[in-house]
Amino acid sequence: MKLLHSLPPYNFCGDEENDFGTSKAVVLPVPYDSTTSYAPGARNGPNAIIMASRNMELYDEELGTTPADAGIFTLPELEPSMKSPEDNCARVEKAAAEIFGSGKFPLVFGGDHSVSIGAARAAHAHAKRAGEATSILHVDAHADLRDEFQGTKFSHACVARRFSEHSRVVQFGTRSLSREEAEFIAGTGKVKTVFMHEIRRAGMGESIRKAVSALSGQVYVSFDIDAFDPSDAPATGTPEPGGLRWHEALELLRAVFEEKNVVGFDLVELSPVPGSHASDFLAARLAYKAFAYKFKGLKPKARA
Repeated sequence: MKLLHSLPPYNFCGDEENDFGTSKAVVLPVPYDSTTSYAPGARNGPNAIIMASRNMELYDEELGTTPADAGIFTLPELEPSMKSPEDNCARVEKAAAEIFGSGKFPLVFGGDHSVSIGAARAAHAHAKRAGEATSILHVDAHADLRDEFQGTKFSHACVARRFSEHSRVVQFGTRSLSREEAEFIAGTGKVKTVFMHEIRRAGMGESIRKAVSALSGQVYVSFDIDAFDPSDAPATGTPEPGGLRWHEALELLRAVFEEKNVVGFDLVELSPVPGSHASDFLAARLAYKAFAYKFKGLKPKARA
C-alpha cells in the first residue's frame, strides 16, 4: 500500500521500486572503518550517502536526463567482519562477486578504503573469467601503497599496493605519500601516478589524457573522497590540502566513462560531521554522476 505523503524509501535515490531485476546498478553499502588510522567515522559514510541521495534532485542538467530511471537497486548494509581486515575484505569480495555475476554494475559505498580491496579483486576475477584484463583508476589524496600498516596488509593505507598485485593501477590527484611508497612507484611498472602538483602545472586536460591513456579497456574506479580539496569535502578522516575541485573530478570521470568500459565504482572514506551535510551531498551526487555517465545512453525503463 502506498502511503500518502510518505518519505522516500531508504535506498539510494529513494527509488520507490528498488527492483533488482530491472535495475542496471546495485549499491553495496559497507559500514566498516576498523583500519582507519586517524579520525574514525567512515562506517557512517554509506548511511550518510544514502540519506542525502533521498533528498537530492534526480534530473541531470548536464545530460538532460533522469539517470535514476535506468534503475539502481540498494542492498542492505553488509555486516562487517570483526575477525580481521583480511576477513572483511574477503566478505566484500564475495558480495561484490555476486553483483558482477548477476550482470549488474556495482556501486560500493564505504567505509574506509580497505573495503575496496575486496571489490577490486571481484572485478579482476570476473574479468579474468571472461579473458579480459581490468585496470584500476585510483583517485585519492594518498598513494596507499604501503605493503603493511599497523600490523596488517589490508589497511586503508595498503589499498593500491594490493590493487597492484593483480591489476595495472593509475593514480590521480595524489599529494601525500611516504618514502617507501615513492620508491615503490619509481621501481615498479605496475603503478602510474599523476601527482596533484603535476596536474596543477600541466592542467586538467593534459593530466586526464595522461591518466586515461595508461588505463586498459576495462576499468574499475576507486574514489576516495579525500581526493577533493577539503574546502569541497571536509568530512573525511585524513584530509589533505590542495585537492581536486568538484568540476575537475567530474571532468575526470566523464573522460574515463566515455573512453573506457568502466565495470564498477566505489566511493569511500566519507566520515560524516553531525550538523554539516555538504560532504554527504557531494558524495551522493558524485556516485549518481558516475552512474549517469555509465548509463547515459540507456533507454529509461518503464515506470509504473
